[in-house]
Amino acid sequence: MAHKYKVHQLLRITHPNFSDTRASSSGLYEVTRLRPDAPTGEVSYRIKSSGFGERAVRESEIATQASRI
Repeated sequence: MAHKYKVHQLLRITHPNFSDTRASSSGLYEVTRLRPDAPTGEVSYRIKSSGFGERAVRESEIATQASRI
């Protein structure tokens, strides 16, 4: 499966876990790395926000910054 998003693209997490202390206050994350397909076939990404470091997310968990959530 091909990656939908590119490195340095700004995204939002579509369904943040409210107990997640790593959530960005602005809601914006930058793609830092494209990860290989999971055994399920879904691609994933490494994303970061200022002050919160990096985390891994599946493509189904994110959307472009212009998307309404």
